[in-house]
Amino acid sequence: MHEQTDAHVAAQNSPEPVETPAKPKEKARGEKRGRKAVVGSVASALLVLAGAGAVVAAGSVLPPTASSRTVPPAAAAVPAGATQGVCAGPARLLEGTEAGTDPQFSPESATAATSVTGAVLSSAGAVPPSRLAGLDGKTAVELAKSGEKAPEEGAQKLLAGVVAARPVTGPTVLSADPLANQQASAAGAMKFSATDGDLQGTAAANCLRPSNDQWLAGASTTIGRTSVLVLTNASSTPATVNLELFGKAGRIQAPGSRGLLVAPNTTRSVVLAGLAPAEAQLAVHVRSTGGPVAALIQQSTLRGLTPGGLDFIAPGAAPAVRQVMPGVDIQDPAAVDSLLGNAGYEDAGPVLQLTVPGPSDAVVEVKLLGPDGEKALPSGGVVTAKAGAVTEVSLAGVPAGQYTVSASSDVSFVATARMARGLKAGGASDMAWAPSGLRLGSQHVVSVPAGGTRRLVFGVLDTRATITYAAITADGKVHAPASADIAGGTTAAVTVPEKVGGSGVLGYVVSASGDAAYGAVLMYGADGRNDISALGLLPAAAGQETVPVTVGY
Repeated sequence: MHEQTDAHVAAQNSPEPVETPAKPKEKARGEKRGRKAVVGSVASALLVLAGAGAVVAAGSVLPPTASSRTVPPAAAAVPAGATQGVCAGPARLLEGTEAGTDPQFSPESATAATSVTGAVLSSAGAVPPSRLAGLDGKTAVELAKSGEKAPEEGAQKLLAGVVAARPVTGPTVLSADPLANQQASAAGAMKFSATDGDLQGTAAANCLRPSNDQWLAGASTTIGRTSVLVLTNASSTPATVNLELFGKAGRIQAPGSRGLLVAPNTTRSVVLAGLAPAEAQLAVHVRSTGGPVAALIQQSTLRGLTPGGLDFIAPGAAPAVRQVMPGVDIQDPAAVDSLLGNAGYEDAGPVLQLTVPGPSDAVVEVKLLGPDGEKALPSGGVVTAKAGAVTEVSLAGVPAGQYTVSASSDVSFVATARMARGLKAGGASDMAWAPSGLRLGSQHVVSVPAGGTRRLVFGVLDTRATITYAAITADGKVHAPASADIAGGTTAAVTVPEKVGGSGVLGYVVSASGDAAYGAVLMYGADGRNDISALGLLPAAAGQETVPVTVGY
């Protein structure tokens, strides 16, 4: 007993452990207890790890606790891009077609002439760098170099960089760079005219902003009518174009209408008769992937050996429940009725074409708003337009003059209006299409090509609107604006003078306030010729744009 006590004390005081001999039975019991302790420790550790895994798993499955504070996404400014308008090239006669839908063209007539007119407005006292160039990028003329400044005393006044009736032989591009992170206000138009040959008449088209989705209506592929769809890709990205075709009897399934490749900086022409032959009423929906394209239809008519006019059909407004076409010129109703009775002149009168792309018919109410108010149509003004088809409504029978055509329904549709000049069978005539337009806002740049009689036509739908219009002249000046107070339900026309301040008028800056107002440019032939053409007004330049930006994971 004493020895055990001394050994125990020695073990407590010694720096090294001292093993105490154990009896056999006690040693066995100790080993057994040790094994139990180790097993218990391992089990406890496993339980702890399992619990931790459950917590992690629960944190992964359960949604995070909602914050009591809502943080709106931040708005990030989008850098302003360049303004670009693609101006179509001259009208050309078809010489024939090879296999497929691409045409060959014959030379123009001896008197044919094509020119481009345009303007770019100043911003913050300077005109943005701007130019007219070919599709190859080669500059034909500079409207303004790197931010040309206005004189100090005129820094707050508008001025413009201009190109006046510049002769062209092919497609061109009017472009303007942004200035002070603001998109440039610019517009241009191409005008073609000829006094001989099968393409006699005048045709004009705005320099179009490329798009990936466009609607064009008013084409015809019957005997003597030629429709050529012109697709221009002014970008550096290839464009693949798909066409949807709509006729009088419904949607047209045309082989070869899909997967049309338009290479960068090139133009491709498609003869629509190769896709939809013998169609008196044809609408085309143009959609592209990759690069955006500018789409236009060259439409011409030949009644036997008599030229029946030509036009460039431009895209109109997208499908909507209301479409408005300002600047529709209608001739004397008795003379029109007499002309329509002649063989081959069935399409020589004013009409409205309605295209319903959806699956439901549209009951459309049509109103003609003239200088003295609304004029009733002989048909009553209410028509059912068939789903997936093109429906035509005659506009003949109202007094001669300029009108605004308003069409509304509870089903979305596309609309365009045809007008014609010339009342003598066997004589040269011309025609033009007025696509549905946009509601006017602030500071639209309007290009007005020179030659013949030119008019600004404005239509107001419901109550009243005030239109201001300031002339742009060839010397780059923007003159003091004039204004017109227009009653609702009427149309007003303003004749464009040849000169203001001793310099030729080539455009206007147009703004509108009040009720919904729409506008167009009408152009008539010189020297009593039966030429006619119409231009819709382009959208105003976009302001500073922002997009919401959210950060997440």
